[in-house]
Amino acid sequence: MTTTSAVPRVWLRDNGVYAAIVVLLGYNLAFTDNFATVANLNTQLVQVAPILIVALGMALVIGTEGVDLSVGSVMAIAAAILPLYLGYGLLPAIGLGLVAGALCGLVNGTLVAVVGIQPIVATLALLVGGRGLALVLADGQLKDIRNPALLDLGAGKALGVPYVVLIAIVLTVLVFLLVRYTTFGRQLVAVGGNRSASGLAGLPVRRVLMTTYVLSGVLAAIAGVVATARLTASDPSSVGSLYELAAITAVVVGGTPLSGGRVRVLGTVAGALLMQLITATLIKHNLPDSTAQIVQAAIIVVAVYLQRSRATA
Repeated sequence: MTTTSAVPRVWLRDNGVYAAIVVLLGYNLAFTDNFATVANLNTQLVQVAPILIVALGMALVIGTEGVDLSVGSVMAIAAAILPLYLGYGLLPAIGLGLVAGALCGLVNGTLVAVVGIQPIVATLALLVGGRGLALVLADGQLKDIRNPALLDLGAGKALGVPYVVLIAIVLTVLVFLLVRYTTFGRQLVAVGGNRSASGLAGLPVRRVLMTTYVLSGVLAAIAGVVATARLTASDPSSVGSLYELAAITAVVVGGTPLSGGRVRVLGTVAGALLMQLITATLIKHNLPDSTAQIVQAAIIVVAVYLQRSRATA
């Protein structure tokens, strides 16, 4: 039962991210030059798209009461594989990158669901080893991308909307439908809410966990392809760097609890947009990026505190 004193905190937990976006948008429209231009809005959306794609997978994993620290390294692996096989065509190269992401997710899922290792430890191993593997695949070198199809993927538009943004939108819709309307989505939430009870109820707990980590790996690989296309170069040493933290931030700020049992896809989108807006606002007003990081850290603390209301609501 929700007490009267807890109602404002519950409201902030569920809707605070949207209110913060409205406030930031209002501030920028009033005080930031050229903020409402199409060029600026496209730039902000393109920059946030890879983070959002990774965050969608992270939201699924956190919904199972887990975490995937390897997503940045999986992005780097996909980015390293891409130029190696572009000679066979764009689709085969992207396909191999996605297969690599799925295999990384399968390794993580096996360690968590079958071996029984804590998610933070299991994915930490790939966080370190995956980046090293990516550097080996790329011979430790940055490689320029000269494939016209891939370059068009990173810079092209359809009806004025960048392809990168359209990809993020499509994936958001698919993940939303997966969580809201499929049996797997309901099983994922149930496993995150109470893994032991789900097992006793006959749910395929191991299969759900492994599938979730595979999905996270594939989404991270897609983000790696998108980031590579946008940057017009494959640089495994930097692609995906700290993306695991950005994704966790977007998910937590968006209202998905670290304790699992709930996945807020639209909240994750809002969380990613809010973090991007904060960074862009501070930079446009000549404040250093370090200030944005401090502000984001404060927002994370507030979001985690507000999630405590879930236990009493």
